[in-house]
Amino acid sequence: TISFSFQRYNLLMPGSNAWIGFLNYRYFLTDPAFFAALTNTLLLVGGVLVITIVGGILLAILLDQPMWGQGIVRILVIAPFFVMPTVSALVWKNMFMNPVNGLFANIAKGLGLQPFDFLAEAPLASIILIVAWQWLPFATLILLTALQSLDSEQLEAAEMDGASPIGRFFHIMLPHLARAITVVVLIQTIFLLSIFAEILVTTNGGPGYATTNITYLVYAQSLLQFDVGGGSAGGVVAIILANIVAIFLMRMIGKNLDI
Repeated sequence: TISFSFQRYNLLMPGSNAWIGFLNYRYFLTDPAFFAALTNTLLLVGGVLVITIVGGILLAILLDQPMWGQGIVRILVIAPFFVMPTVSALVWKNMFMNPVNGLFANIAKGLGLQPFDFLAEAPLASIILIVAWQWLPFATLILLTALQSLDSEQLEAAEMDGASPIGRFFHIMLPHLARAITVVVLIQTIFLLSIFAEILVTTNGGPGYATTNITYLVYAQSLLQFDVGGGSAGGVVAIILANIVAIFLMRMIGKNLDI
């Protein structure tokens, strides 16, 4: 890949692999599509992390309470994590977000409202919702495991001292979940940087570059425009950016573990 990134390698012109140095990198990094893809990648990762962490904490607290059928409920909550990304995206696209006969459209019609075309009007937010639905069970499982390791005597003592439920959450439960939250952020970020199937199945990176992330941009450059050299340069850039993020997050985890 590194070798191809320094060549003019186009699948439509086999055998003409001229060495062009850093020209592919210059083209890729100055392409307006790169900045749009980088922004979309950051928004996608950030949006999914916020939804999964907040939702994961709430679900973990709910599932930690004694209830009838607790085991069945936990299995149902975790189930989306085992659905393949392509299948999940197709289900959301055709069964939920379809503006004509989707579930959300039928609910809107039942309430006398105009159906909303999610993938056309809010494409990136729709992708974030689909991906967050897939990764919410993972965050819930990690946070639930951490929450169950919390000593119940601390909560009982705080309750006897007059601490409100909100006070117990912010001063006891949330600090206890800090390490688990950091682990969730690290693992999800690494995987979310390479989200591809959901975008390919639902929007194909559009409309325009509205849902194109760096991974999809590399795919489009290499296999849609047949520019393997430019796509290879984009792949190297993507790997460098992913490693920078991973090193930063690993250091953050190291600091939290030292604490």
